[in-house]
Amino acid sequence: MLRWLRKGSDRKSGSDHCDNEEMEMMGFNVLGDGEVVKSKRLIIRPRIKVWMARVITTVILWTCVVQLMALGEFWGPRFLKGIPYCFNHIDSPKGVVAKAYVSPKVVLPHKRIYKNNGYLMVSCNGGLNQMRAAICDMVAIARHLNATLIVPELDKTSFWADPSEFQDIFDVDNFVASLRDEVRILKQLPPNLKRRVELGLSYTLSPISWSDISYYENQILPLLLKHKVVHLNRTDARLANNGLPPEIQKLRCRVNFNALRFTSQIEELGRRIVRILRENGPFLVLHLRYEMDMLAFSGCTHGCDSREVEELTRMRYAYPWWKEKVIDSELKRQDGLCPLTPEETAQILTALGVDQSVQIYIAAGEIYGGGRRMASLQSAFPNLVRKETLLEPSDLMYFQNHSSQMAALDYLVSLESDIFIPTYDGNMAKVVEGHRRFLGFKKTIIPDRRLLVRLIDRYTNGSLGRDEFSLLVKKSHVNRMGNPKRRVMIPDRPKEEEYFYGNPHECLQLLDEALKNT
Repeated sequence: MLRWLRKGSDRKSGSDHCDNEEMEMMGFNVLGDGEVVKSKRLIIRPRIKVWMARVITTVILWTCVVQLMALGEFWGPRFLKGIPYCFNHIDSPKGVVAKAYVSPKVVLPHKRIYKNNGYLMVSCNGGLNQMRAAICDMVAIARHLNATLIVPELDKTSFWADPSEFQDIFDVDNFVASLRDEVRILKQLPPNLKRRVELGLSYTLSPISWSDISYYENQILPLLLKHKVVHLNRTDARLANNGLPPEIQKLRCRVNFNALRFTSQIEELGRRIVRILRENGPFLVLHLRYEMDMLAFSGCTHGCDSREVEELTRMRYAYPWWKEKVIDSELKRQDGLCPLTPEETAQILTALGVDQSVQIYIAAGEIYGGGRRMASLQSAFPNLVRKETLLEPSDLMYFQNHSSQMAALDYLVSLESDIFIPTYDGNMAKVVEGHRRFLGFKKTIIPDRRLLVRLIDRYTNGSLGRDEFSLLVKKSHVNRMGNPKRRVMIPDRPKEEEYFYGNPHECLQLLDEALKNT
């Protein structure tokens, strides 16, 4: 290489001169007047030629890459603008030029190093939110047992027959990466173990419902150590609500509120629905669980005609895992175990003082009885909307026949609503309630159905006036609006306890302060 020397007067003149001796060594003669001519002694070795060629080629290629990157930033979005889901578009006000979005650098947690006791496979059962809660439980169990968790398999055989895989609903890469400091998660078994499973050399079982962590230490861990792969084929409600170490409870929350993100396609469409609703003011989400599967499963037929009662009964008998067959619908309703009907819901919303002009987003599937059963609710609150009425059919074409993906959209809208009201305390109602608590105790009105059906019956038969009915409904729900409170615990009766995911008080940072102020 040439060395540049800057000394004495050369610095003042600002010019650089090559050392004559070095120039001659490089194969050049320096004349008196500063002219340089090629020396006959010049010998360029092949090794130097190759080296110089590599340097020049590298510089040229790097220059091309830089130029292409610059052109890509300018032309790329124009070419790809029409391709769905290539970019997460951010709408800008008219006349405002949106700045190029640079995603923040993702800092992954350090991997947790531990001795692996085996591989835990899980097959979830039920609808979206039942599976969501189960996934949180399974991560906590795998962490406690020092096992490697395989990305859960979702239910495809239930009433909804949704063929969606985990990665069709949840951001699988975020799920794996964000929990790497807690548990090792793989998308599939290593090939040698996968072959063992195919040969039937793994161990499959259904864990006992509402078990505490000692059950998994004493029963599941020995199976892991012996068989290396254990497959849990039912995962709903397999972990107790209470009596668990704080770190397990907090991990369940971390999975639920941080690791289980929906895919970018689902989140983008959910944000669009919320944006459309917000343009027209506040909105209430009504989780109207008056759908055919719920009525058949629960045996609740209040307000149905004889043909509908027969249809729902036939459906209940058609599913062998719906074990309760003979059901007294009226008795169940009086015990508060039935979802509110659309007619009852209209009366309750009116009694609570909900403005008739407010937007009410119906988070549900097809309402049983259709327009006939929705007539009274539509009359009382004409501004009823659904995702199907807010979006174009083309927006939902990729989600059709995928009930869990459609439910995910309703879940996102429910989280963002000004008020959330479920008409039945199913899995979605409970999980959304808990998530809204986590987001700052957002208003969630949980109807006291056992009390309400009695008040409605008295109001309907004329023994209770409108004003008194409204006053009693409001008074009975003052403390049922998602306020901070400790979870109800019932020793030795875990099924009757308040659900962990409806009120995960161990994970709510504002809870202690809020309780002190009440």
